[in-house]
Amino acid sequence: MSTTEQALSTAIGAQIDPNTDKTFASAKAIKSIKLDGGTAQIQIELGYPAASQHAALAAQIKAVALAQAGVERADVTVTSKVVTHAVQGNVKLIPGVKNIIAVSSGKGGVGKSTTAVNLALALAQEGARVGILDADIYGPSQPQMLGIADQQPQSEDGKTMIPLEAHGLQANSIGFLVDPEQPMVWRGPMVTQALRQLLFDTRWDNLDYLVIDMPPGTGDIQLTLAQTVPVTGAVIVTTPQDIALLDARKGLKMFEKVSIPILGIVENMSIHICSNCGHAEHIFGAGGGAAMCEDYNVPFLGDLPLDIQIRSQTDSGTPTVVAAPDSKIAEAYRSIARKVAITIAEKQRDMRLKFPTIVVNKD
Repeated sequence: MSTTEQALSTAIGAQIDPNTDKTFASAKAIKSIKLDGGTAQIQIELGYPAASQHAALAAQIKAVALAQAGVERADVTVTSKVVTHAVQGNVKLIPGVKNIIAVSSGKGGVGKSTTAVNLALALAQEGARVGILDADIYGPSQPQMLGIADQQPQSEDGKTMIPLEAHGLQANSIGFLVDPEQPMVWRGPMVTQALRQLLFDTRWDNLDYLVIDMPPGTGDIQLTLAQTVPVTGAVIVTTPQDIALLDARKGLKMFEKVSIPILGIVENMSIHICSNCGHAEHIFGAGGGAAMCEDYNVPFLGDLPLDIQIRSQTDSGTPTVVAAPDSKIAEAYRSIARKVAITIAEKQRDMRLKFPTIVVNKD
């Protein structure tokens, strides 16, 4: 590397990625820098999906490059590459899935499933390959939310299922396999086995992230899943009210007990703005999610409003991120998705898939 290239590399490496607040050098995001006859060719590779941010980052890097002596032109390429990161213990990884994000809440009624589907769609909009598994056997809602409640997954070998697709997501749910009005009168072991089959017997196709919409609560089913599913990290969804926060704390503690890192907390239904007069009101209280983050030293991913559009769009099978991609609410979901992906990117990598399986045969 020439002296000019070295100076250029140092200048670019010192720049701060506004999404992570870290330098490109410390994040090892500089893939290559070449200077040929006054033209700089620069490749930046992010460890998290951020398609909506690529143009701004390229412009930032280009401005720095053109300010360097000897650089007359700068061609900047920004891409993203998601890798597999470590999970709890020695839990077996799932073929076709790099990272699993569990979206959980201590109780029902806080908008966990709505948050899960919009989080998955936001990750996909940012350029990732994403799937969603509806783990709520007793009350599956993802088929309705994705607008594919009348479809069923197919099987080519009679043993595994091909996930359905909706809005760019790969999806599976018990709701695709049973009558929507049929109650699932199953005990815990049956539910756990059904979920394991949905997870391990689905042929997920090269997913960067699989979002699992966990059942509400912190009982035996949730604990068994947390102990046997290779979870990269968990997102806790709560509302600001004290009752919801009490249960959210229990959910957080459950993941801590099985060594699953908390990626952050989302405060849903944070504020309501009247569609007629514009009056803003904290119906369920204010600041509870942020305060919980301070108590447990976990990231606050963001807050979401109590908005009739979120409800109506999700009920109609086109969640907000798809129905209104340019809206402030959709951008809030994408911001949360980027924060989740960045937190995962900063975790230790899982290198098990890099090593060949060694088999010893006795002659």
